[in-house]
Amino acid sequence: MFLHAEYVLLIASVILFLSIFAGKAGYRFGLPSLLLFLGIGMLFGSDGFGIKFNDPSIAQFIGMLALSIILFSGGMDTKYNDIKPIVTQGVILATFGVLLTTFITGGFIYFMSNLFENKFVNFTFPESLLLAAVMSSTDSASVFSILRSKGVYLKQKLRPTLELESGSNDPMAYMLTIILISYIQSGDMSLGAAAVSLLVQLGIGAAAGYLLGKLAVYIINKIDIDNESLYPILLLAVAFFTFAATTLCKGNGYLAVYIAGLIIGNAKIVHKKSIRTFFDGFTWLWQIVMFLTLGLLVNPRELLPIAPVGLGIGIFMILFARPISVFLSLLPFKNFTIKGKLYISWVGLRGAVPIIFATYPLIAGVEHAGMIFNVVFFITILSLLIQGTTVTKAAEWLGVVDAPPRKDDFGIDLPDEIKSAMSEIEITPEVLCHGNKLMELTLPDHTLAVMVKRGNNYFIPKGNTELQEKDKLLMISDNDEALLQSYESLGITDYTMKKN
Repeated sequence: MFLHAEYVLLIASVILFLSIFAGKAGYRFGLPSLLLFLGIGMLFGSDGFGIKFNDPSIAQFIGMLALSIILFSGGMDTKYNDIKPIVTQGVILATFGVLLTTFITGGFIYFMSNLFENKFVNFTFPESLLLAAVMSSTDSASVFSILRSKGVYLKQKLRPTLELESGSNDPMAYMLTIILISYIQSGDMSLGAAAVSLLVQLGIGAAAGYLLGKLAVYIINKIDIDNESLYPILLLAVAFFTFAATTLCKGNGYLAVYIAGLIIGNAKIVHKKSIRTFFDGFTWLWQIVMFLTLGLLVNPRELLPIAPVGLGIGIFMILFARPISVFLSLLPFKNFTIKGKLYISWVGLRGAVPIIFATYPLIAGVEHAGMIFNVVFFITILSLLIQGTTVTKAAEWLGVVDAPPRKDDFGIDLPDEIKSAMSEIEITPEVLCHGNKLMELTLPDHTLAVMVKRGNNYFIPKGNTELQEKDKLLMISDNDEALLQSYESLGITDYTMKKN
């Protein structure tokens, strides 16, 4: 039955309202927001309020758009200095780790299929590998949103490792999914050709992401648009162009948009703060839309019959397949302790990406594709329930929680064009031993104390301003090395430094 546009907008707005309120409630009770978005989609679907949506092609297209934005924004938020020490480990987890997960899980699925013959659908070995490949990558949307919304600070560079892995492991899972679908349908597969295809996809994807990211930085800084609001729109066009152009050139678009975002986010570009604000909100919108769409696509009553299979595979992946693949992948590296590797194993979250990849067998008409989709959906819910709700607790149990960085008392950022260092210091009794007036602090030339925070009050100091213990000073200098030396001579150890 055709619905008027007003009814469509009304229903869509109500669903978005419920999603936002559910996300707020979920945060309070420790539930991942993305799980609740899935649940709302299922609630409004054919088994709930009756919205009929059963087109996997549309769901796949929406997922493709959403993942392009999520990966691009995730790349922009990833600091290169954070991931530089763990690039090799992240890449190995994103490639060799995904391959290991596929074969370990695929072997277990095939074993289960034979063990429970005639009770459940019997998967052949290629079908077992296909189901495993679809679920083999950790989900960037889930990892980015849960780690950042929880505000968890982790030791051993665990957070950038997890974010780098989840942002770059989709290409491997995608290629394995496509290769196995082709083999199941044709019965023929050349391992050499598959390896070449994988290398071409990764190579073109990485090169395109790097080059287009550099080009985008140049264009943004040179184009000089009068309306500042158009810069985020320009970057949005860059993200979609990068994905589409790379895919049409036989590269992997998901890898390309992540690398392009990484290049742009770590470069000095105009209006960076407003661009980040736009993409933060826009990314959340597309996460909501993507999870709601996937929730509408599934029929909850079809999940109950496959619950035993899904539960067995899901628990095996969480407790065995993921840890084995992580420990083997990181075996040559000594920068992670056993507890650190256990935490990486635990935060192997499944989410929207496996569900989107599960639409490929549906569209291709692979036998048992419906069951593959339902099993993947069930395991995603299981993963978000078990792993997603214990991200913080697991870090505490394993002792990998790090102290949060010192709070920024002034909340001021200098524009990129200003080549100065800004620092915040706390006045201690040792500092006051040299005199309690600002003019009595020995500071290098070209250094200014621009603001004082005393309790909850802020004021601009003068040379004869008397300082008190626990005052916070905001300093700006174009000679940060000399300033740090002055801090050391004054006995100042509690400071933060921001450099442009």
